[in-house]
Amino acid sequence: MQELAQVDAGDLNVGYTDDGRKDAPAVLLLHGWPYDIHSFEEVVPMLVDAGFRVVVPYLRGYGTTTFRDPGTLRTGQPGALARDAIALLDALGIDSAVVAGSDWGARTTNVLAALWPERVRGQVTASGYLVAGQAANANPLPPEAELTWWYQFYFATERGRAGYDRYRDDFARLIWRIASPRWEFDDATFERSRPSFANPDHVDIVIHNYRWRLGLAEGDPSLDDIEARLAARPAIGVPAITVEGDANGAFHLDPSAYRDRFTGPYEHRLISGGIGHNLAQEAPREFADAVIDVARMADEAAGMSPGAASGSEATDVR
Repeated sequence: MQELAQVDAGDLNVGYTDDGRKDAPAVLLLHGWPYDIHSFEEVVPMLVDAGFRVVVPYLRGYGTTTFRDPGTLRTGQPGALARDAIALLDALGIDSAVVAGSDWGARTTNVLAALWPERVRGQVTASGYLVAGQAANANPLPPEAELTWWYQFYFATERGRAGYDRYRDDFARLIWRIASPRWEFDDATFERSRPSFANPDHVDIVIHNYRWRLGLAEGDPSLDDIEARLAARPAIGVPAITVEGDANGAFHLDPSAYRDRFTGPYEHRLISGGIGHNLAQEAPREFADAVIDVARMADEAAGMSPGAASGSEATDVR
């Protein structure tokens, strides 16, 4: 990965890497929580070798990404993260890109593909379709599933906020182990990502993200229209590949639960070998291949007659 650069984009001054030829087809890679751009450290050179320009930003609240205005609401809403991504593409002069990510980044790729399909050639998402509004999040899950979300309830308290602030590094290590129980990462791997969590806005963004999901925090009024559209669980018509690790310790749905949300060319892949939640870092070759393949699907769809890549004529390879 190239050295970090900084660019003003929307509400943020974004820290990002930008590898490959600037005139090559673009790929935007989005990390999740509690991870950072190093999730894609091995993926990036594979995609550059395949002929892509690869942009990897720190999300708001991570690394060197900061707010341009100290008074801006530190919201972690899905709509805010998606709007950040569009602003970054605009700032870099990228009209459209393949977008790919996991965890928060996966949800953001879903939002981008659903609401800004003209900017998204195709998408790769770890753990499927993750779009939901506050009303859907209010529905209780079975107890065993709720157990995997224990930190949401912890973060709902001021004790949880203080605990996360004090122990953010220990917290990240714990989530890495729980979400990827067979990922044997070493200290050096964690140390590359650890500084990202020292961002001065990190705790505010994380706490707001989870409290907003549970309806315990007010959102940014400027995002009301976006969030209302997302609450309807819009379909994704761009070419898409969803990927899932066979040892994902985080809560995730069976692919049959979200298949109908993908109405364009679509494929689901189960990645074997003890692969957990941070799929791009644990299985970089498989993740890169999915990006390369969805770009090819997009090229093939662009050569079809109008409407041939949607509805009942969509592909579904399993």
